[in-house]
Amino acid sequence: MRMSFISPVLLAALSAGALAAQAPDTATVHQASAATDQALIANALSAAPASVAATATVQSADGRVLRKGTSDWVCMPDMPDAPNNSPMCLDAEWRSMIDALMHKRQPTVTKMGFAYMLQGDLPVSNTDPYATTPTSTNQWIQNGSPHIMVLVPDPKLLEGVSTDPTNGGPFVMWKGTPYAHIMVPTVPPEK
Repeated sequence: MRMSFISPVLLAALSAGALAAQAPDTATVHQASAATDQALIANALSAAPASVAATATVQSADGRVLRKGTSDWVCMPDMPDAPNNSPMCLDAEWRSMIDALMHKRQPTVTKMGFAYMLQGDLPVSNTDPYATTPTSTNQWIQNGSPHIMVLVPDPKLLEGVSTDPTNGGPFVMWKGTPYAHIMVPTVPPEK
């Protein structure tokens, strides 16, 4: 959380009668930060089933560990500047895949990988991992439903799985790219 402090030079320039502001005390700032962190943790953990969330580490978008877990799962809260509520929980294989995707590197998938996004997804293309807007050919998914994502070590295992995100069942996202994976829709969360 960013905090702004009034500089001593600015304080001296203001008249004593007009200045009624005080710097926030440390306890108040810490309480506000803890409340924000608790909200981020709750949001991140809502991405996964309770059995996964119970032992997962929670990490903020800036990499700060908000809660240390005891399992290999890492959950991240929704990005508030992006549309939809899309927290996620990733196993090690998926964290490696996301890192490769973000750095435009070839991923190395050595075993099956699993990720949960039980609140939904960001707006995304089903065909182009780097698309940022819909086109007539990129199968844009504006409001992705809650789902589980599955990585497979051999792309041949994706053959025969639909690529249609509207088919009502599992489908391959980003087929023909190094980032191809199976999307398994789940039941939407209760509101």
